[in-house]
Amino acid sequence: MTRASELEDRLVRFGATICRCVNALPRSRLGVHITSQLLRSATSPAANYGEARAGESHRDFTHKLKLCLKELRETLVWLKLIQELQLLTDEHFRATLEEADELVALFVCSVRTSEQKYRKRNALETQESRFKNQE
Repeated sequence: MTRASELEDRLVRFGATICRCVNALPRSRLGVHITSQLLRSATSPAANYGEARAGESHRDFTHKLKLCLKELRETLVWLKLIQELQLLTDEHFRATLEEADELVALFVCSVRTSEQKYRKRNALETQESRFKNQE
């Protein structure tokens, strides 16, 4: 199994964990609102990462990584709100919050690396183009 497959599986497991967490939220107006937002933001990174892996270009790949990061950051904020409101307080929830934090950090690094590779590639192509034009 490749590292990319492992990361996609990790994102799927994270989304599934969030799906289970929201079932424990209260059915109040607040709980319903948070559930809706959290389900959307927590389940999209796996799908976006799957699309990134099949990206049409390096630029497309990086863009989809950024979408994953954006949704993971949003998820982390919703989880922090749940924690602040003490809507979920068990050990499993704390582990989910930690996983969200780790995934955000991982994608920050991934986006940074992808952008650096893109800039390097473009710089090399520009140099090659200038060299060919001088001949």
